[in-house]
Amino acid sequence: MPRGSGALLVLVCLAQFMVILDVSIVNVALPSIRSGLGFSTTGLQWVVNAYTITFGGFLMLGGRAADLLGRRRVFLFGTALFSAASLLCALASSRGLLIGARALQGFGGAVISPASLSILATSFAEGGERNRALGVWGAMAGFGGASGVLLGGLLTQGLGWPAIFLINVPVGFAVIVASRRVIPESVGEAAHRHFDVSGAVLVTAGLVIAVYGIVRAESLGWGSAGVLVPLALAAGLLSLFALVEGRFAKAPLMPLSILRMPRLRAANLVIALLYSAVFSMWFFLTLYLQQVLHYSALRAGLSFLPMTLSIVVTSALAPRLVARFGVRPVLATGMLSAAAGLALLTGVRPGASYVTTVLPGGLLGAAGLGLSLVPATIAAVQGVSPAQSGIASGLLNTSRLAGGALGLAVLSTLAASHTTAQLASGASKLGALTSGYQLALGTGAVICLAGALAAIALLRNRRSDGSGEPACALGSRELGRSPAG
Repeated sequence: MPRGSGALLVLVCLAQFMVILDVSIVNVALPSIRSGLGFSTTGLQWVVNAYTITFGGFLMLGGRAADLLGRRRVFLFGTALFSAASLLCALASSRGLLIGARALQGFGGAVISPASLSILATSFAEGGERNRALGVWGAMAGFGGASGVLLGGLLTQGLGWPAIFLINVPVGFAVIVASRRVIPESVGEAAHRHFDVSGAVLVTAGLVIAVYGIVRAESLGWGSAGVLVPLALAAGLLSLFALVEGRFAKAPLMPLSILRMPRLRAANLVIALLYSAVFSMWFFLTLYLQQVLHYSALRAGLSFLPMTLSIVVTSALAPRLVARFGVRPVLATGMLSAAAGLALLTGVRPGASYVTTVLPGGLLGAAGLGLSLVPATIAAVQGVSPAQSGIASGLLNTSRLAGGALGLAVLSTLAASHTTAQLASGASKLGALTSGYQLALGTGAVICLAGALAAIALLRNRRSDGSGEPACALGSRELGRSPAG
């Protein structure tokens, strides 16, 4: 590895950990936030959604800004904004201030996440060196998502809900101070810095409105005007964005040529399917542990510790497995593991044991996330030029977050509808709840199975004739020569 690369990797992954952590850390703290600030049940969802909407909506813009304005500069700006917004969240004394600060936090996260992946993709040589770095980055991303409920329970019960936001402030400050010396500045390799304002406005507005429509489906239903109108408007804006990028933009925010790379397309599809199922798994397990098994916030958080460790271990192993077997077998295995875990979790029911019902499926599902995220990330950035690394990173993160938001909206709506039907037919409250969770988790298993099939069909390993060289090594050289990826 290059000199100082270890410190660079630590700083970049620490920032990414903060960003992903704040997607899930509020879940366990929501009851405390509700009582502390007087949220209604409907209003409380926006503590989560304000972050998700701005995060998902501005990822593409954040990735392109890193390419054009300099990766370190954008990374430092995003970290400073995220830390300041976290402080505002902790100090919020009203519902509106908390929701506004969460939206600002999401914008900071949308800047940090693609910039961090772009820094790694351009600081480490393609092949084993970069794969190991991406393995650590993937482990931190998975670790942040899974440990959010653990840290949320510990901090909420021990120090109160503001602590879940306040913890980001010293971490962000340390990252900013150290990054100025460790992370080299890089100006975009583009010949000029024309900023595609029209493209930025269209894609950002389209993604924000799309995520807004998706998250409203849970409370309004998919057939309501409050969902269909935003989704139709988003589709129109995104179609107009594609037209502008393909025909009119001098320096497109997202060059459509990047979508011609089959490995990039396949990786984004699989990641979207993975997160649509596994992101929902954490949500339903949190509800099951607290509402059905009556766990405290702290006990529920501690229950996720084995799953968090499973992600860390499998993410650390994934680069070695990719080096030996190639991207496709490892990614397909990870998706099958996630599918098996979700299938086992369909056994949740009132009075069940955590050890026999939750733990086996949770461990398999978490292992599937760790095994899948790393090879998908490797496939997504292989062969991408340094000038487009930020936009490729932003696209991957957009697929991940949009997949999670869409999956959660669809599966939670499915679960809620099924629970209502069960209650109408005379089922007990807890029985109806778990029946809805079973249906949602089973659907998630089918989604992961579809992801495994997509990985097998779309990510074909390349091998030289008669050499027996590992596919990933040969594929790296071919990707370096060909823009087709």
